[in-house]
Parts: sequence; structure tokens; C-alpha cells
Amino acid sequence: MLSSAPGLSGRWERLEPRPRARMLRQVLHAGLRTTFHALGRFVASHPVFFASAPVLLSILLGASFSRYRVEEDVENLLAPKHSLAKIEGNLVDSLFPVNRSKHALYSDLQTPGRYGRVIVTSRKGSVLDPGHLDTILKLHRRIYQMQVTVPASGLNSFNYSFSYLCLPDDKNVCIIDDIIRAMEEIQSARTSNISAPVLRYPITQLADGRQAYIGHQLGGVQGWGPSGAVRGLGTGGKGEGVRSARALQLTYYLQARGGLMDRVAGQWEKAFCAELQHFAALHPKLGLYPSTSSSLRTDFQFSSVLAHRPLLVSLGACGVLAVLCCSMRDCVRSKPWLGLLALLSITLSGLTAAGILNLTGATYNSTYLGIPFVMLGHGLFGSFEMLSSWRRTREDQHVKERVASVFEDVMLRFSGSTMLHLMTLGLAASPLTNMEAVRLFCRTAALAVTISYVYMLSFYSSCLVFTGYLETGYRHGCFCRRVPKPDRLDSKPAWYRCLMYTRYQDETQTTNAPHGVAHSHTHPPNPNLTHTHAHTHPHTGNNHNSHGHEHVENTTHVHPPSHVSHTQSTVSAEPHPQDSHLLLGCVRRCYGDWITNTYVKPFVVLLYLVYISFGLMGFLQVTQGSDPSALVAMDTTTVLYTRAQQRYFSSYSPVIGFYIYESAPYWNASVQRDLLEYAKGFQRISWLEAYLNYLSDRNQSTSQPRENFTHTLRHAFLHEPQFAHFADDIIFAERGQGEEPDVAASRIFLVAKTTENKREEMSVLLDTLRRLSLTSRVRFLIFNPSFVYLDRYAAAVSSPLRHSLLAVLFLLGLSSLAVVEPLVSVWLGLTLLSVQFGVLGFMTLWGVELDCMSVLCLISALGHSADCSGPLLCGFASGRGESRTRWVRVALERHGVPSLQTLICYSAALVPVGSVRSNLTHTLFRCLTLTAGCSALHTLAFLPTLLTFLPPSKTQGQGPGGEGPRQEVECVEMNDSTRVVDQITTV
Repeated sequence: MLSSAPGLSGRWERLEPRPRARMLRQVLHAGLRTTFHALGRFVASHPVFFASAPVLLSILLGASFSRYRVEEDVENLLAPKHSLAKIEGNLVDSLFPVNRSKHALYSDLQTPGRYGRVIVTSRKGSVLDPGHLDTILKLHRRIYQMQVTVPASGLNSFNYSFSYLCLPDDKNVCIIDDIIRAMEEIQSARTSNISAPVLRYPITQLADGRQAYIGHQLGGVQGWGPSGAVRGLGTGGKGEGVRSARALQLTYYLQARGGLMDRVAGQWEKAFCAELQHFAALHPKLGLYPSTSSSLRTDFQFSSVLAHRPLLVSLGACGVLAVLCCSMRDCVRSKPWLGLLALLSITLSGLTAAGILNLTGATYNSTYLGIPFVMLGHGLFGSFEMLSSWRRTREDQHVKERVASVFEDVMLRFSGSTMLHLMTLGLAASPLTNMEAVRLFCRTAALAVTISYVYMLSFYSSCLVFTGYLETGYRHGCFCRRVPKPDRLDSKPAWYRCLMYTRYQDETQTTNAPHGVAHSHTHPPNPNLTHTHAHTHPHTGNNHNSHGHEHVENTTHVHPPSHVSHTQSTVSAEPHPQDSHLLLGCVRRCYGDWITNTYVKPFVVLLYLVYISFGLMGFLQVTQGSDPSALVAMDTTTVLYTRAQQRYFSSYSPVIGFYIYESAPYWNASVQRDLLEYAKGFQRISWLEAYLNYLSDRNQSTSQPRENFTHTLRHAFLHEPQFAHFADDIIFAERGQGEEPDVAASRIFLVAKTTENKREEMSVLLDTLRRLSLTSRVRFLIFNPSFVYLDRYAAAVSSPLRHSLLAVLFLLGLSSLAVVEPLVSVWLGLTLLSVQFGVLGFMTLWGVELDCMSVLCLISALGHSADCSGPLLCGFASGRGESRTRWVRVALERHGVPSLQTLICYSAALVPVGSVRSNLTHTLFRCLTLTAGCSALHTLAFLPTLLTFLPPSKTQGQGPGGEGPRQEVECVEMNDSTRVVDQITTV
């Protein structure tokens, strides 16, 4: 009987041998789709539970915000977690702690727990002018005498002044900057009417004979040279005389011994900033730029405070556009509430994730501002895809069947894109990531995306069920009231008829008629005949199996060739026209035909070449942004202080500590030559060089036996007043009874001449000196607190992005063996690479550096681009039998419209964030805007054009092992009293 059926091959070609990978994909596809079909039916059967459970859970977990804590260690967040600089810093702190320094401190080398720092600038003239100099010394005395009361009230309150909190020297006097001593000497000489001592730069000599480096305390200096600029700095201890200076930097170091003293020091820092603000108001001729140990932390977290109101505006704007995107001209089919409910689902998932973080003791930081946008892009696309699939289902089906069909159609792709999100974020959150801010962000974002996915399956799906019942009950999509019959609407006003416009019943009766009518079949009314249509389209989007007497809907039907009398192209036949949806109508009637036009394709290809060219141009100019001040709010103390420091104190590098951490034969002439050669070319404060000059001045040999060398150093050199401060730089180790101790460790201070690219030059200097330390006979290391941010920063920032990208490509390659079509995986991988390349290049051209915030955006861009382009590629690759252009148009109608809706809402949510006065949010806005724009270009322009002439082919596989056009088979079951006969005919 089967052989007598002419042309019957579409239904039974599954029995022909096929490659195992393709069979495995079909089996897994069928199993997963059946699972999601059952899950959708289960959710639709219990909508009240799935709608209320997420709300209750979010409320319960949201109550944990009493445990809300903010991260206070910014260095731990923004600096590489495992770096050699941190190990070197710990070694330096153990050898030369700050509390051990009894003579001088260098503000950009030692960073104790608490300090107050201020840059004083003159708006006119020099800070060394008599009037400005007296004012600055007056400011110093006011700060010195300033007191704070802790606790603020009560009988146990005490007043603490700077003299109680400061670091004392060997005479129990507060250590102050050397520039203050030099200014006091100048003021005293002017008062005594004698000639003032000459102030030299960058190394000057004080009244006690001690040489002091003031390059980090005096800025904008002009000397007495002919050109008016500083010259003849040389490498020795003497510099050029200072004629004028535009800026002065003062630092006040505090002790923080225990919790109480740390709290007192924190209050002193606040009083310090308030006092400077008050003093600046009284003296407008001076500019004051304060900074404290807590300024970076406060200003970094201040971005979150500034973003509160813009985030609410973003949510409101996104909600309005989501309502418009879900609305239609037809008031019954329109579902505006689903747009708001999608945002509510995302908000509830964010609240749940925040509650879990609070309960687990996690801390918050300003980089978490990007997590809502990761959730928003992923959640909105899933909700719009579900709504689009709902509108393609048969309207005469029960709501449960329609929801099950939506799950079967959408959830496999949505789960795949969620897996891509979790793969990229999960690997970046692993211990392989050396940047704590990146790791914490990705860990939190992965948790939020997981909860958002679960809530999309439960809460949003149950809301879809409720709106489905409204539609079935012929109720208004917005007001939920029943729409009057057409005969009753005729007597209503025009505005009422416009508000209640619908063609739901007419189109349902026309498009959802019985199959005998829809396919122009006429069967006699025989009660013993039962018609069952089996549509075998395993590779089509929205493909469902027909069971029993249930109708198969949401399916693309490809009919036999033209010899069948009622051949119909399924891609052109929709269940109902849906012409009342604006975006769908525009894509179907205008954009789809325009983007696939033969004359438009060359321009799109040319546009892609321009895209790649500009991306390459930006990619070659990528710079790393290791400066933490680039991630704080604008117009804050940190930014203003950093700008003033870069303007006036960029001539010299920070003071670099040259630490010899092992015992070395300093008395050896070759060792002395090596150490002097290492310091050559630097401005330096070196005990060894001063000691060798001391010996030479006294006609003593610099190459002496160890005992003589050490004895003279301890009992003669360090007892001289001008050299006594070098005692802080040498550590002696006892040898034995009656023997001179060894020099166990020592330090030398180096300062390099720099240009505007100060951080880049410091990074090069760090690498050069480290390579030198590997080959030197003397074991030494170099350290400055800024090295913690510079050391391996590029590798620490780029490694999570590189790992995430490799993980995505590996996942796509692995899934192509069992789940996804291989060409789909190839296209999706190339699309992700192209989007990443474009975002990285264009953000560089836009002035964004590669820092932790931009890397976080690049990692999230992988998932966002997969959300947009993945369904389009799957929809195109699943079609068979039609032309490429036709399937591109179908894919754009089905999956391009949800991408466009997501882009509109996502862009509206980003706009308010761009107005926040913060460097961090500006980086976030630019990177996310480029991510959305590049993803939209690929989804709506580049891919639809390239797929029209590049693989996969739509006409391949017509042979025995191919995927030719499927035929629709009608099984007519004939029942009589004795037997059952199956008659199979083609339709």
C-alpha cells in the first residue's frame, strides 16, 4: 500500500540512513522540545502558584537589606589580586614600616592607614610670595591645632588634636613635610631682616645641613635660568634655585592604633576636609585640593549614589517603550501589560539576587551598576521572543496548548543563550581571574541571570497565561473588560469604537477554520472517519508533533512540488495577518524586502568593511586604564586632586624605594660601583652615596674591611646631624659577641624625570629594573604603592575576557556535535568575534580605556550579541526548500522583530545613565551603547545580507541523505465493526 502512494517520500525518509551526528541532534531536539512542551503545560496548569511564589520569595529576601554592606578596600577591588608588587609591598612593610621612620616621610611612597593631604595652588603669582607663604603657614597651624571630639557627645568624650594622632620622630615631635621647615626658615629670615636661604629644586638643603627631596612637595616650579625654567637638575644633591612655584603639597600622617584610634582618625579626616573648605572660602586667592585615605573609596562608591535617580528614570522609560512594543491596533490581541510584567520579572529577580548576596555576607561596589543592564537585555529579549511565538500560535487552541507551544518553540533557544551567559560570566568569576572587581561582578551577574531565567519560566509565563485567558475571553488587552459585539459598537462614539477596535473574532473564524476548509479539502460527513494530519518538518522553527486529534500549530509547512493541486508556501502563510502590530508590519512589508534587495546588498557589504576598518583602527590603539581615579564620580575630591597633581607635579615620578633586602658586601668596591650605576640617571636620596662622599671628604678609603666600614658608618656617619635621618634607611643585624653587626637590609630613594605619560613610563621603568634585579649580584627590589595597580594590569584585565571568549567558542563547538547545527555554531562564533572586535575598537576611538569596567561590559557583550543573533541564525538554518532570501525575510519577521524591540527598550534605558556625572557610568554607557549598536547592526543588517549568498544552502540535500522538502501526509483511519484499516494518501 505504501508503494502505491505516488511521490510519498517526505514522511518516510526518516527511515533512510543518515549521519549519526544529525540523528543525535534530532533525537536531542525532540527530547528537549517535548520536555519544554510538558513544562509549559505544567506552568499553564498552575499559573497562580508560579505567579505568586517568585513575588513572595523576592519580598522575603528583600527584607535582608538590613545587612547591606559596601566594599571598603578599593585597592583589593581594582588592583590585580595576585601580583609581585603586592608581595614586594608586604616585604617592604615588614622591613621598613611607616612607624619606624623617625625623620622624614615621602607622601607618594609611604601610604599609612590614615592621612590627610592637600595641594595648595596660587591663582596669581607664586605660592612662595610673602603673602601666600604666610597664608599657607597659617593654614598649617590651623590644621595642626584642629581638634575632633569622639564620641560627639557624652561624659566620655575626648578632644583629639593632630599632635596626638601624628607619627612622632625621635624627639617625639610630629613628622612634617620638609617644605614646611624650608618655608618657616624663609619666613624667619624675612622677619629678622636677613637674607633668606636659597631654596633649590628638587633637592634642597635645610638649615641643619640635611638634604631633602621636595620634588613631590613643590610643583609648577620655575628656576633662575635664562629661559626661566628649571635646569641643571643633574644627579647630585644640588638643583637650581627656585624663582617661583605654582603649587605646594602638604601631607599629614596619622596613626591608627586599634579600632578607637582608627575611628578618631576617620573623624579627623572629615574635619580636615571641612576645615580646608572653610579656609578656601576665606582665602579665594588660593586653590585647595584635599585628599584623604578614604577619598578614593568614598568617591568610587559615590557613583552608585548619583545613579539612583537616573536608574529609576531608565526603568520608567524602558517600561513605557515596553508597553508600546507589546501593544497592537487590535485591542484583544494587544498585551501592553506583558511589557510591564517583563520588567517586573526582571526587577523581582534582581531583588532576589540582592537578598541572596546580603544573606551570604557579600559586599557591594559601584561596578554592580552594570548588572541590571545585563539582566535587562537578556530578560527583555526572552519575553519578546515568547510574545512573538504566542502570536504565531493558533488562536482556537486552548491557552494551555498555546503556552506549551510557546515553551516548545522558544525555551530551547532561550536556554541556550542563558547557558552562553552563564559560561562567559562563570569562567570570568572563577579563580583564574586575577581582578577582584571582575570576579565579583561576574559572580553576581551569573546569579542574577540564573534567577532571571527561572523567573521568566515561572512568573512571566504565568502572566502570559493570564493574558491568554483575557484574549480567549474576548476582553480588552489593557482595561481587561469584555469588548462589545460589532453590532453594539456601531452605536458608540468614534473614540470608543477606536479604543475597542478588534478583528479577533472575524480573523479567528477565517484563519482557524477546520482543516478541511483551510486546505480546501472536502470530506463526506462520515462518522467513522477521523482525520489526523501529521506534519513532518523536523528542521523548521516552531515545529511541533501532532498527537491524536490535536492540531499542530506554530509550524512552518512546506508542501510538495507544483504537481499537487493545492501547493502552498508555508513561509508566506501565517495563522493570521497581525497587520495591526507596527514593527512587525514594517519588517514584513518594508524592511525585509529592502535589506535583501540586490542593489542594497553591496552597500551593506561595504558598510561591514568600513565597520571592520574602523574597528581595526581602534583595536591598534587600545590603552590600559590602570588609574583608579578614572572610575570615580566626577567633580569629587579625588578627581580634582588628581588633576592638580598631574598638572603641577608631573615633572618627576613618585619616589621609588630601592630596597636591598639581603646582606651585601657594601665595603666591596665592585658592589659600590654596581649600586651607584643602578642609581645613575635618577634624582636620589642615598645613604651609600652620602657615606662614600663622607669618607672621601675625610681622605679615607671607600674600600675598607667590613669591621672598619661598619664601625665608621654606625659611630661617626650616623651621628652627624645632617646624616642622622639615614638611620631610618639601614637595618643592622647582630653577628656575635664583640663583632660589628652586618647591614642586613637598606634602602635608597630614587626619582625619575617623567613627561606627560607618567603611568606608562612608570610601567616601563618597573619592568626594566625588575629585569636588572634578576641578573644583579645584589638582591634588591623596587616598590611604590602605584606599582600595585601597574603590575601585570594588562594581563589581569584582559585574561577574563580572553577566557570567556574561548569558553564560548568551545561551548559552540561542543554543542554543534549534538544540539546545534554546525553552520549555526560557526556563524554564531564569527558573529560574537565580530561584535567583540567592533566594540573594543570603537570604544577606544570613543576615548574609553581598557580598565575593569570596560572589560566587564565586553564580557557581558558576548551574551548580549548571542541573544540577538542566535535565534535569527537558528531560524534561518532550520528552513528547507525555499530560497535564501525568503528564509531571511521569515527569520527577520520571527526573530528580528524581538531583537528590534529589545534594542529600543534597552537604548531608552541607557540614555539616562549617560547623564550621570561619573567616569564609571560614562564608561558603562559608552560600552553598553556600542554593544547594543554593534549587535543590532549584525542582527538586522550584516547577517541578513551575508546569509543570502553564504552557507548554509536552502536547496542542498535533495538526494538520498539530504533534507529535501517535506510533504504533508494525511492519515484517514477507517473503523468498522471487525477491523481497522489505515489508508494513507498524500495531500
